[in-house]
Formats: sequence, structure tokens, C-alpha cells
Amino acid sequence: MYHIPSLKPSLQLLSTFPHHHPIAAATAAATSMAPSTALFLSTPPLLPHPTRLRPITCTVNGAENIRDEARRHTHPHNFTARYVPFNDPLSSESYSLDEIVYRSRSGSLLDVHHDLAALAQFDGEYWKSLFDSRVGKTTWPYGSGVWSKKEWVLPEINGDDIVSAFEGNSNLFWAERYGKEFLDMSDLWVKHCGISHTGSFKDLGMTVLVSQVNRLRKMGRPVYGVGCASTGDTSAALSAYCAAAGIPSIVFLPADKISVAQLVQPIANSAFVISIDTDFDGCMKMIREVTAELPIYLANSLNSLRLEGQKTAAIEILQQFDWQVPDWVIVPGGNLGNVYAFYKGFKMCLDLGLVDRIPRLVCAQAANANPLYLYYKSGWKEFKAVKAETTFASAIQIGDPVSIDRAVFALQNSNGIVEEATEEELMDAMAQADSTGMFICPHTGVALTALSKLRRSGVIGPNDRTVVVSTAHGLKFTQSKIDYHSKKIADIACRYANPPVQVKDDFGMVMDVLKTYLKRAPQK
Repeated sequence: MYHIPSLKPSLQLLSTFPHHHPIAAATAAATSMAPSTALFLSTPPLLPHPTRLRPITCTVNGAENIRDEARRHTHPHNFTARYVPFNDPLSSESYSLDEIVYRSRSGSLLDVHHDLAALAQFDGEYWKSLFDSRVGKTTWPYGSGVWSKKEWVLPEINGDDIVSAFEGNSNLFWAERYGKEFLDMSDLWVKHCGISHTGSFKDLGMTVLVSQVNRLRKMGRPVYGVGCASTGDTSAALSAYCAAAGIPSIVFLPADKISVAQLVQPIANSAFVISIDTDFDGCMKMIREVTAELPIYLANSLNSLRLEGQKTAAIEILQQFDWQVPDWVIVPGGNLGNVYAFYKGFKMCLDLGLVDRIPRLVCAQAANANPLYLYYKSGWKEFKAVKAETTFASAIQIGDPVSIDRAVFALQNSNGIVEEATEEELMDAMAQADSTGMFICPHTGVALTALSKLRRSGVIGPNDRTVVVSTAHGLKFTQSKIDYHSKKIADIACRYANPPVQVKDDFGMVMDVLKTYLKRAPQK
């Protein structure tokens, strides 16, 4: 049975489209038909609005679920995507997304290329309306912040193959007090991508990659499991999504270089974890060699599928600003896929008419692992990998980033900037942000340091709408916070430390301590 919706919403939407638009044509045709027929054609034949025709969920012995409901809403469309060589518009080389391939024949990176001409059959207002209609719903799979943009991510995948934790839709936090007190800014926002299923932005990409692997396995492709090299967050996301789908996951971790909170996640999610006496770059080299020999699907950002999910965070930012474009977006960078993903999301919105410009991008690196920063400061003359030194921002402790070409392309095409943060700067920034009500990760401290430097130099103005991307949850990095506030970090002054005050079990002594505190506490 179906709830019978009124045609009025469709007619109202029709008025926003030119008469020759396919949406307008379909709606006009529908309204001239018998009511029973028009109900099923009151939305575009290629891409129906998910909330206009919703079935009553019926249960048979309790077996009905949201996937069953979604099957009744499967509609044909002509949207496609393929792998093509990255930034090589003259190449005719391309691959189906159902092929297991990570690089082009020449050895260059691949990119997922969407048929923009097909997507452009629907104008920007339609896409904005469609994406906005899916926010906050439990309709499978559109309740996810990633899969609410399914047509722009993996258009050809079946809903039954999607593995999702309804990731995305993360908080865009107005950092009012931090902006005012530390930066003299009125329009500073923090995109908390770490408020997610496994506590980092990696969920956005991993739902896409594992969903495609799930599809490949059902097709009988030789994929035993999925493997990755990780500094922590990638392995957490991979293991969780693989566990949800019943797919084996294999994780290579650099020994003694990630937090306990990050290590416990893949272990808890039944991943096969190998701790290797090397750094991330060594683990990355090893997993690439292993996946070339064994039927293990490579999950690192060399694989461009993950970037399709990560780009939805950029689209989501635009949604949260009611499709107004911020002036700046600052992204921490290690392996450098994410800054390109943000660029790609913004650029698709520009190309398809949802916005009229894109923001300037800033990539922020830790000074102890800063090959992109050094490349930028050289005027993009010569890239040299570096030996990454230990940094509290462990997820970006990468000296030879896979996505260097992608990042440079994104920055050059967005009038972008690269900045760096020392260990003391990033830890101080993290403590300052926490003191205003946030609880951020060290990588966000790197991004906030970059923002502070650009504010002091006048590059970013006091009224510029600026978004700092927070990539992981602060609870993954509690030991670094404990060490900072205990002033136990060598060569760092820990200027904003807030250690607990030890007092004996004596009322008078407690009162003395409180009176001293109240005298120096800021008065509102």
C-alpha cells in the first residue's frame, strides 16, 4: 500500500524550472493523466524525489526492514562513473568501477570521473532540493550524509550492496568564543568530521570503498578481504565497515606509533592486525606489494573510491550554510587525499550549478611531516619526500604522500595556501580550542595554527567566513592531552595547561584554594 501524496508540492517545484526542463515536462505530463496514473509520474522519471512517494512498511513475521522498503523505490537512471587517469583530459584510457585497478597504464593515479552531462540534465536547484530532502531521514541508504548524494558518489551501485552506518551529517560548530578571544573573528566554524561512527572522517570514504568491495564479492570477483596501511583512523574505519559486511580486514600498523585508542578499534572489530617495525610509509610500501600478490583489495587513498565519499563533506558544508559558499576551508594534510576530495566536492557543485564559486583551500601540515609545505614554499618547483618525524598529529605523520599530485592540483585551482605547525604550536592551539568548549584532536590543532598564522598576516580577514575541518575525535588522543596538562612534554612549555589542584581532606584548605581561584577567575 502507498500513502497518496498531493501533486501540489510537485506543481510548486515545477514553477522553479524552465518549461523545457525534464522535471517540468514530466510533471506537466503527469498532471494531464488520470489521478491514479499521475501519482507515479509526478516526479522525474529518472530520479524521483524520495519523500514524495513513500510506502507503508509492512512486516511479514518481522522480516521487513528498510532495505526491503528501499527495493520498492529503485528507479532507472542514466548516471555513470568510471576510473580515468588523474588530470589527463586527453587520455582515452578508462575502466569500469567494477574492475580492480589502482593506477593507470603509465603508473599515474586514477580518478573517478562522473558523466556530468547526464547529471546536468537536472539543474542546480533540483540537486539542492533533492539533497536537502534526504537530511535527517532513515530512508535507506539516503539517511547517510554520503549516500544522500549517491548519484554523485557511486551512481550504479545497488542499495543492497551498500554498507553504511548512516555516517556523515556531522556538526558544523560555530566557534564563537574561540574566534572572538583568540583570533578576532566573527564567522569561524569547525566541521566536526570526527563525530562519526568510528571517530574520524575516514568513515566517509570507507563506506564507499567497502560497499564497492561488497558488490565485487557478490559478483564473484577474486577479493578475499580488504587491506590497508594505517596510522590509526583508516584501520578503525576499514575494520568497522568490513565487520558490518562480514568481509575480512587486514591492517598493517607502524609499531608503537599510534594511540592505544586507535589500536583497540581494529582489534575490537576483528581485523587481522600486523604491527610492523617501520613507519607509515614503510607500511604503505608493504601493503602495496602484498595486494599485488594476494586477493586483498587495497583500501588506502591510492584507491580513488574513498575520495568519492570524502568529497561529500564539502557538499555538506554548503548545505549547512544554505548553499552559501564560505571564503576559506582549512584541511589538515598527511597523505593528502582529503584536500583534493574537498576540492572535488566544491568543484562538482560549481560545475552543476549549485553554487557560483568555490572557497579558497588551505592545507595544514605538521612541521615534522611537511613535504607539501616545503614544495609550496619552493614555488612548486621540486617535490621531495621527507623522513617524517614523530608528531602528536600522528595520522598525518607521512613523509611521502600518495596524493601529492591531487593536492597540488586542488590548491593551484582554488588559489590555495599551505601552512605548517610546530609541535608546540599545534598542542597550544588544541588546548586553547578545548578551553572554549571543544575537544579536538591534534590534527585540528594543526589546522587552527595555520588559521592563526594567516589571521596574523592579514591573509584571512576578521569577517571572512572560515571553516576548519576537524578530522578526528579528541577522545582518540586523550594521552596527549593528559601529558600536556600535566606538563610532561619535553621542550614544550604547555602554556595553557590546566592541571588539577591537589588538596587534603580539609574544609579550610579547600576554601582557601577556592577563594584564590575565584579572585583570579575572569569576571563576566
